[in-house]
Amino acid sequence: MAEARRTTIDTGEVARFSALAAEWWNPNGKFRPLHKFNPVRLVYIRDEVATRFGRDPRAAQPFEGLRFLDIGCGGGLLCEPMARLGAEVVGADASATNIEVAKLHAEQAGVSIDYRNTTAEDLAEAGERFDVVLNMEVVEHVSDVDFYIARCAEMVKPGGLMFVATINRTLKALGLAIIGAEYVLRWLPRGTHNFSKFVRPEELEKALAPTGMTIVDRTGVVYNPLADRWQRSKDLDVNYMVLTEKPRLATPDAPASDTGAV
Repeated sequence: MAEARRTTIDTGEVARFSALAAEWWNPNGKFRPLHKFNPVRLVYIRDEVATRFGRDPRAAQPFEGLRFLDIGCGGGLLCEPMARLGAEVVGADASATNIEVAKLHAEQAGVSIDYRNTTAEDLAEAGERFDVVLNMEVVEHVSDVDFYIARCAEMVKPGGLMFVATINRTLKALGLAIIGAEYVLRWLPRGTHNFSKFVRPEELEKALAPTGMTIVDRTGVVYNPLADRWQRSKDLDVNYMVLTEKPRLATPDAPASDTGAV
């Protein structure tokens, strides 16, 4: 009997987000928290990519010439801003429904994005390579974190970056991200998150260790109720983002550790 193919897909998670697909672009709908969360993600990505690749973040299209993958892209909330900043963007999601919603919105917005109903492992096996991989709020929904991180890291070009955003597995996260957000404030549908699948920073670091990716920055993200916005913080107890990079290939003129950053 043939051995089952290893997969990153949790079919229950895919079905849950597929059922909500029509809500992706409604800023006051079930994905309202993600719309509120998006600005802090966008600024972090823009500034870090610009720094590492020697670009001007204030330019109209600072990402011109760079190839991005947004894995687990959902309805395209990150894909469209990245494309507008000049990147060549591939948006991938295991939910065909999410991809159809993303395609329709991009077409209506006049933004060119290569959307694909596929998985990290299939993209990696096809030899796809990217300057930047966006791995945002996905790790806590996959079936095999170590395998998923390995396949995503495989697609990062030497000198490239991978951003990972997820939720820490702490009692504070249980209280805020699940009990508070899903049951008390009802920001998210009940069942959006499974506490046991939250990922501690040290677990993410362990998953990254064999991939050759190096963690170059960590930042927490917290909600400021007075300003009604999310902001970066030193507090990694709940939401946090990690920036990783893959060393450049060694050349006679540049050592392998040279990132080319300015």
